[in-house]
Amino acid sequence: MDRFSQAVINHRKTILAIFVTAAMLGGLLSVFVPVNFNTVDYLPSDAQSTTAIRIMKEEFGGEMPNTRVMITNVSIHEALEYKAKLAATEGVADVDWLDDVVGLDTLKTTPVGFLDASVVESYYRDNNALMSLTVESGRELEAVRAIYEIIGEDNPAAGDAVSIAEAQEMSVTEVANAMALLIPIVLVILILSTGSWIEPLFFLMSIGAAILINMGTNILLGEISFITRTVSPVLQLAVSLDYTIFLLHSFNSHRQTVEPEKAMKLAMKESLPTVAASAATTAIGFAALIFMRFGIGADLGINLLKGIVFSFISVMVFLPALTLTLYKLIDKTRHRKLLPDFKGAGRVLTKIRIPFLVLALAIAIPCFLAQSETGYMYGTSNITRATRVGTDTARIEEKFGRQNTLALLVPKGDTGTEAELADALSGLPHVTGVISYTTAVGAQIPVEFAPDEALEQFYSEHYARMIINTDTEDEGDEAFDTVRSVLDTAAGYYDEYWLAGQSASLYDMKDIVSVDNRRVSLAAVIGIFLVLLVTFRSASLPFLLVFTIETAIWINLSFPYFAGQPLNFVGYLIISTVQLGATVDYAILFTNTYLANRKNYPKKEAMRITISDNLVAVLISAVILAVSGFTLAYTSNNPIIIELGILLGRGTLLSLVMVACVLPALLVLFDGVIRKTTLNNGFHGTRKDKGSDIE
Repeated sequence: MDRFSQAVINHRKTILAIFVTAAMLGGLLSVFVPVNFNTVDYLPSDAQSTTAIRIMKEEFGGEMPNTRVMITNVSIHEALEYKAKLAATEGVADVDWLDDVVGLDTLKTTPVGFLDASVVESYYRDNNALMSLTVESGRELEAVRAIYEIIGEDNPAAGDAVSIAEAQEMSVTEVANAMALLIPIVLVILILSTGSWIEPLFFLMSIGAAILINMGTNILLGEISFITRTVSPVLQLAVSLDYTIFLLHSFNSHRQTVEPEKAMKLAMKESLPTVAASAATTAIGFAALIFMRFGIGADLGINLLKGIVFSFISVMVFLPALTLTLYKLIDKTRHRKLLPDFKGAGRVLTKIRIPFLVLALAIAIPCFLAQSETGYMYGTSNITRATRVGTDTARIEEKFGRQNTLALLVPKGDTGTEAELADALSGLPHVTGVISYTTAVGAQIPVEFAPDEALEQFYSEHYARMIINTDTEDEGDEAFDTVRSVLDTAAGYYDEYWLAGQSASLYDMKDIVSVDNRRVSLAAVIGIFLVLLVTFRSASLPFLLVFTIETAIWINLSFPYFAGQPLNFVGYLIISTVQLGATVDYAILFTNTYLANRKNYPKKEAMRITISDNLVAVLISAVILAVSGFTLAYTSNNPIIIELGILLGRGTLLSLVMVACVLPALLVLFDGVIRKTTLNNGFHGTRKDKGSDIE
């Protein structure tokens, strides 16, 4: 470590130049990182719905329709003109309407009243034409903007592609807005908690450089999810600021007795174990996300893991170089201590530890059970309910009813079986109509005599396609029961069948995420448990620390259940790992200090001193992380990000309360167990010959 620290000191100007250049390059590259707003794209490639989408692209040359446009007060001829304009729009791969089902010539030459009413009314009703568009993935924003220009304000558009485009519009400035509000707040907190006006800027510069480098390296991943783009910079700032505080606090302490370069060498050596341990626990929480089969977990986990690594390197390399170059500015901008020392808090919290412990034990099991029963949402339909998309959706549903479309693919060749399956599907609850070759053209009509438009709509080289319209929401019990019923019904007629559609994708997502939830939570707990086991060389302390933070997580995640509100699964996955990984550091700091104090004092006095010495540090760290969460919620228009921000802010404060009020009671209560299960504890009053604890 001495050689490394000396190399940093000797080459500090070169290091500054490298990091500044890397940060600027990272910021530039981050602009060119594609952002994916479609969560369905992150399903595993072997998922049933993903396979269905792939087959449909290969066989039918397109994806599932993902947008509905209603043209009001138009004739058949005018509707066809609108369709032609929409079909020519950049980013629109296909437009389906009535002519694709009955044939263009038939539609032009046959009065609507002579066509099958059950088919016509799905597309044309009361002079309103409802068209289904397929917008290319990744081009939603430009395509929807063009669609709005064609249809104007009076005609509504809705669907997944429109929701994704709206989410893109929302997120354009969200990261900048969050940082613009968060950084001044963090600066104020740091100024209050440090002894220099300029020192907090060093903190932010070192972590800011790491954030920019991390965002720039995302170019190597190809693309990132919108959740990662919005959440990652804020989380990286919040969880890694502690590293800078550890280093500069140690530097300022050694400055009292030695010259700056020597002080920095000592500070780097002294703070390395603390920073490394803190980074390791946080990294394990983030790394647990990589075990998800659902790709957003790996996307976010890899990004945050990179962020922690870059923050660690920046704090141990860039910050020392920056500080030694500009340490005179710190000296010139010293100010008196602005925060109280909270020395009396140790005595107060020691006295009330038992009531808090009893309360925590009383609510731990109910909250655990409550959070395990919380309902989850998997889609993004709630993002746009308060925007034009929500209003347009309501207008379309008022005229044509709610329409949630599924596409069933079965082997081609047996029109009789197709007709039987179509009849069986039509009788299922929530199925409002089944459009297939046998229902739209007729099983008795040979394919050689059918219109080309109908053949292309329903038949490929190997598969027959059935369009199933349902009246359910995209997700929920009714939607998922309907998906299951369709799959079960198809299984009664065919050995091979594939179902595509938003509800089918969300159904798969639900099954995959439910397994991911358990896998990720277990991986995070086991990983951090092992780190604690090695750190403290104790068989009992890891249980106490994990219980402390996990209880805070259970309480946090039980709020949606008691409020009767579903929780987006992204919030659950992130909080169950981030809250554990980021806030267990508070428990580690308390426990480390308690073990050190326990060598010189009886257990109650050791705890009082521990609380008095560490409460401010934990309070500052927790407030920064909580403020980061609440800032995300305040600056975002995306309900998923808002929900995540609230969970992060509330969860951090709950962890703070558990560490400050409940962990002390656990450590004191189980002091004897800790002594017997911890190697080389050296507790005060321990007589090696009898193994007793004298106070």
